[in-house]
Amino acid sequence: MIKLLEIYGGIGAPRKGLINLGVDHKAIDYVEWKANRVKAYNALYDHLHKPQDVRGWNLKPDILVHGSPCQDNSRSNANRKGAEEGSRSELMLETIRIIKEMGEWRPKVVIWENVKGVLDKNVMPIFNYYMQELSELGYTNSFDVLNAMDFGIPQSRERVFCISILGGATFDFSKLEKQPLRHIDDFLEENVTDERYMVNIPSMLNRLKDLATPDEIEAAKKKHRFIETIDRYCTTITERQDRCPNAGVVKVSDKQYRYLTEREVWRLMGFDDTDFNLMLKEFPMKPGLRNATLYALAGNSIVVQVLEAIFKVILNEDYATSFTTSTNGQLQLIC
Repeated sequence: MIKLLEIYGGIGAPRKGLINLGVDHKAIDYVEWKANRVKAYNALYDHLHKPQDVRGWNLKPDILVHGSPCQDNSRSNANRKGAEEGSRSELMLETIRIIKEMGEWRPKVVIWENVKGVLDKNVMPIFNYYMQELSELGYTNSFDVLNAMDFGIPQSRERVFCISILGGATFDFSKLEKQPLRHIDDFLEENVTDERYMVNIPSMLNRLKDLATPDEIEAAKKKHRFIETIDRYCTTITERQDRCPNAGVVKVSDKQYRYLTEREVWRLMGFDDTDFNLMLKEFPMKPGLRNATLYALAGNSIVVQVLEAIFKVILNEDYATSFTTSTNGQLQLIC
């Protein structure tokens, strides 16, 4: 049995990945401070967690997954601070403190996910510090940029994954099992005509690339980005769709475009309709309005299929490391 700890756990994408793989596991705890995310997690996995702060926390996991807040690492944030003191992204370093305090019970594998911006020159030093601290604790670090499109999901979503293994073994990203890209049509709802999803705000219509002339696109390059029309895949799903940039829009008819629906963005993050229907019970739709909560929950998650591929490598012992269960149920690392 794999003992899983999710820090900054969101809606539980790691848990969903293990479920999809049919892996016997126990979620020994889940840490998340935003109430709506906790409410969603509890509904998806039948738990009674309460919002809690990661600071001051301790437990004994086998695999620790954390995706600390990304706002201060994001390239779209002109005033980003990286993980410097006082920033939201600083919480990635709280994971180091937690691992230190675990002592001999420190997790065998640590998985961290964040935006590509952590590799930029003005932010990279804190990422290097994070890896150095783990190295001093006995971990070997590997990181790579993974795109959800390489794992079958028609969403161009590039994220940095850093995988740290205790005991000298190294995670081999080349052994990740890639999947053929599925077409976006497999994820879209049919005949969406509800007015709430139609793009009708002038500021958004003015940014639709399909409706702009080549000269307008060229002239506006330095001012703002244009919104793409979705063809085979969408761009990165974020907390909101009614802003620029967004994941793209769907063409309904000549000069008529719509946003992705809440159900569609959940599908494009790797969750199924059963999961989404549970969410609708927790966060009901309001007449004539899009559901901002459901968009935000999906946009802040990790694509499930990427995690599945990572877990497969870990569980297949492809990095010359074996997991065995000790008499007290804790996984042991044998190199």
